[in-house]
Amino acid sequence: MDQQATRTKPRSYTEDYKRQVVDLVVSSGRTPTAVAGEVGLHPTLLCRWVRQYGVGAAKAEAPVIVSSLKPLPVPTADQAAEIARLRRECDRLRMERDILKKSISIFAGPLR
Repeated sequence: MDQQATRTKPRSYTEDYKRQVVDLVVSSGRTPTAVAGEVGLHPTLLCRWVRQYGVGAAKAEAPVIVSSLKPLPVPTADQAAEIARLRRECDRLRMERDILKKSISIFAGPLR
């Protein structure tokens, strides 16, 4: 079989998508490798995007006026408990999603 016929066209991503994924890394506090696994990107590619669009790049493009920032309110005990419950639920749902993805790939079989 011709080698040219088996090659796939490299994916291209919009600037908006790249910024959304970088925002996810920055806002979640997780590593780019962890986020890359969730969204189906190669970790090296996402690390490159974080360097390109990350916190340092955002500061250079749009300076933040410090005087206009208000301190975040401290959550009450009830709010903290609700946040903890929602995080546990989110972790459980991610795990279920990952299991479903793996089972789909197992039952779908190899692509031809």
